[in-house]
Amino acid sequence: MSNNTIIPVVMPKWGLSMREGTVNEWLVDEGSEITPGMAILNVETDKIANAVEATDAGILRRKVAEPGDVLPVKALLGVLAPSQISEEEINAFIAAWETPPDSEEESEDEQAVAAFLTVNGLRIRYASRGAGEETVLFIHGFGGDLDNWLFNLDALAEHYRVIALDLPGHGQSATQLPGAQLNDLADFIAAFMDALSLPAAHQVGHSLGGAIAAELAVRHPGRVRSLALIDSAGFGQEINHCYTEGFINAQVRRDLKPVVELLFSDPALVSRQMLDDLLRYKRLDGVGDALTALQNSLFADGRQSTQPGLKLDDVGIPLLLIWGAEDQIIPVQHAEQAQAYARVEILSAAGHMPQMERAAEVNQLLLQHLGAI
Repeated sequence: MSNNTIIPVVMPKWGLSMREGTVNEWLVDEGSEITPGMAILNVETDKIANAVEATDAGILRRKVAEPGDVLPVKALLGVLAPSQISEEEINAFIAAWETPPDSEEESEDEQAVAAFLTVNGLRIRYASRGAGEETVLFIHGFGGDLDNWLFNLDALAEHYRVIALDLPGHGQSATQLPGAQLNDLADFIAAFMDALSLPAAHQVGHSLGGAIAAELAVRHPGRVRSLALIDSAGFGQEINHCYTEGFINAQVRRDLKPVVELLFSDPALVSRQMLDDLLRYKRLDGVGDALTALQNSLFADGRQSTQPGLKLDDVGIPLLLIWGAEDQIIPVQHAEQAQAYARVEILSAAGHMPQMERAAEVNQLLLQHLGAI
């Protein structure tokens, strides 16, 4: 930032569907020295609450938005500027700020990147961003969907083509499964890649998605350029059956809330809208049967039936393991089972969803792993 530049802090756009956010609280005071990456205020969307991080350095000269304000994407939240900028200049900048409307171009872009295709007779939702020469494929976990990556896709799309899908039985994809065994799901990912004419990709998997990615590497090593596994299944036996069974059985918000809170170090991240969206998904015909089949096949009695993560020695694919230190679903000690050549990063103040709770650090680690930085 040059010595006479005023920098706006604006409402971010997290994910394809975000239109507005609610300001929860400021984390810094006016007059604070701000550095890039510093969390400066918390914003809640209809998906989750998260911190807005500074992209530039400067002094927080003015808080424009107040806690409780509901503002559209790109609305002015605050102003960074050096001390030599006068209050009059700050006032003029704020008065002149116009929040850009959602353009038709952006709407068309969103329609283009959220699409459906048929794979082995199953209708599958997926999102595609970026246009890099190499492709990164994101695979979510049990009960999740591609929105689990809403803080990560855009960061990687600056360097790569990124693709995320809703697994069968999840999100807006068909509720039928290709089979409930891990090898069935790994083979399905290979078929999904075939449907996109994608011979190989870097694989990023979370939880069950991590085990699927590892199984894919074992079964089809030529399809996997690298592995980045986040709080992954497949590296040990233990898994919290109170979560998997509780998620399947909960039918009302009151019962689902304490189950979903197990995913996060900070349970306040679980919003009412998140719970309502999950309940709406769980009530779709076939979802209960699909989740129960996966639970019985893969996680019965709190034991993982398959550990493909322990079979990666012979594959020799670059491997990054990221784990939340406060994971209540899969023990962080499972990271100790990683191969000697793997990079292992344990993130404090994060539970089972570090890609949401510690998104900036996870994105940095992924970009380092993939060679972008």
